[in-house]
Order: sequence, then C-alpha cells, then structure tokens
Amino acid sequence: MGRKLLHGQWQQVESDIAEDILTGRLSPKAQLPTESDLMERFGVGRHTIRRAISRLESRGLVLVEQGRGTFVRDSRLDYRLSERTRFSQNLLDQGREPLGQAIHEEVVPASEFIAEALRLPHGEPVYHIVRRGFADEEPINYSRAYYPVRRFPGFDEARRSGRSVTVILAEYGIPDYIRLRTDIIVRLPTSEEAKQLCQSMSQPVVVLRKVDVDLKGTPISYSESVWPGERVQFSIDNTSQLLDVLARGEAG
Repeated sequence: MGRKLLHGQWQQVESDIAEDILTGRLSPKAQLPTESDLMERFGVGRHTIRRAISRLESRGLVLVEQGRGTFVRDSRLDYRLSERTRFSQNLLDQGREPLGQAIHEEVVPASEFIAEALRLPHGEPVYHIVRRGFADEEPINYSRAYYPVRRFPGFDEARRSGRSVTVILAEYGIPDYIRLRTDIIVRLPTSEEAKQLCQSMSQPVVVLRKVDVDLKGTPISYSESVWPGERVQFSIDNTSQLLDVLARGEAG
C-alpha cells in the first residue's frame, strides 16, 4: 500500500506525479498507472486522483484519452535561436505563458572573463542578476546575466519590476539589439541547477553562453543560461539573414 495522504491533499498527488514527469522518471508519451494503481500508491480515493489528473492536464503535463488512459504529454519546448532571440516572444509564439522569477541581484566587479565579453575595464561594476524562467509554471531555465552599471544605472530595479529586458533596454535608448554570439555546451547540472530546474543531477543540461550588442556593435549584456535537456530543444533560425540576402538581390 502507498502512503496515506490527508483528506483534501490532491495537490500532493499532483505534485508527486508532476515531479515524476519533470525529472524524467515518466518519459514523454509514457502511460500513467491506472486510477486503481494510483489510488493504491497514494492511499486516496478516486475523486482525489481524478482532481489531480485534471490539474495536470490543465498544466499541459498529461493528455487524457478516453478509453485508452492518461499519457505524459510531449511538451518539449522548441526554442529558436536567432540574431534577435527574445525569451517571452519565443514562448508566446508556441502558446506558452512566459514568466520570470528573480533569485538574486548584486553589483560585483567584472571578472576578467566578464570584462572581456562586455569590453569593459577589469573590475568595472556590473549588475549580476540571477533569475529563473518558466513556461506555463514549469521551470525551463536558470540564468546569470551581467549588465554594465555605468551604462544602465538602476537596471536591477527595473528588472525587478517584472518588465522584459527588451522593454527596459528601450527605456535606456536601445530600441533594438542583436545576438552577437551564442556558445552551446552540454553537461551535467550542479546540485543548485538541478534544484532550480526541478530535475535530477543525472539528466544533462544545455548551457547557452551569449553576448548581446546594440546596433552599433557595443556589448550590452553577457549571460549564461542553463536549460533542462529533456524539456527543451534548440533550433537555429537564419530567416532574417535570408531576407537580407533576398532584399539585396532585389535592390541590385
């Protein structure tokens, strides 16, 4: 027999099954145990199981097929990388709700590596901003970003307000910016990364290291974001470059 939950704790059933899905113990398209098996596992009644499954379905984690059963939904995010990659728009284009959560903020002297990436003097003050990104309440990245304090005074406070980076940069007179480069690394997560992404330490993560610049080519930020490899796949979108080539051809 499974452990006995207190009355009304369908949320715990939902949480436990969601953890099985998000950590990969239940893989995409896998069938969940039957209602009877779940009732035995959690020591609860049919109503509690159905309410938990209904909530998991509304979160997009499972798909209930009448006459067949309940299956883990393959909800892997297709994150497009381009010269104008935007987190919120990437998610909205796929019908996912973006959300950011501030974890830690501080002003630190730029390390030699950060200073080189941002073309700053070694030790120049930079904002170090640590955040989590969500898609429909599901954590999908854990990031550390650095912005020059001298160029963006008060950036940390503006970011804390919940406004997007694109909106905030426009307020500093940067209506547009592009991705100068992105380095992609696959490795195992640290314990903190696994905790923040709600996954096991045995599952690989994808690390994106990027530099964004304004349209004059001056770096405005450097960041490292960690993504769960089981929940996100990346694609390179060169549409804008193709359109530029076509436009030049028509002009010629």
